[in-house]
Amino acid sequence: MEIIIRDALREDMTAVHRLITELAVFEKEPDAVEVSIGDLERDGFGEHPLFHCFVAEIDNQIAGIALVYPRYSTWNGPVVHLEDLIVTQSMRGKGVGASLLKRVMEYGLAQGVRRIGWEVLDWNTPAIRFYENCGATIRKDWKVVQMDAQAMENYLKRK
Repeated sequence: MEIIIRDALREDMTAVHRLITELAVFEKEPDAVEVSIGDLERDGFGEHPLFHCFVAEIDNQIAGIALVYPRYSTWNGPVVHLEDLIVTQSMRGKGVGASLLKRVMEYGLAQGVRRIGWEVLDWNTPAIRFYENCGATIRKDWKVVQMDAQAMENYLKRK
């Protein structure tokens, strides 16, 4: 089985969206995906792309993705955030994730970043084991903080 890792193309966004939805189901949030295929096409392939995406192809089928974007750390300077590394269920454990992660690391080093960071759910032990086996540090002392659009609006309405 040959795994081909390449930059995603605009026409890959239907398959990318399918994998994003598959991940949401796996993470027990099947209705949480708000981004559309059109959003992905616009945001990833416009004049100022907001993200970069790699796809893993096996037999001309997209079996996985890694979606990254630039961030800036006040401690480290330029860094890359790995938003999602997704491998379709039937291809897990076959080297697809490792191939994608390798490409992300190559990309980060080529960009001159000092760190690549991402989150993993605390109950996703296969992913945690995979990342630890790859040499990643799993930080247990940090909490992910988020505000959705409604929370932002509510905050701004405070006196």
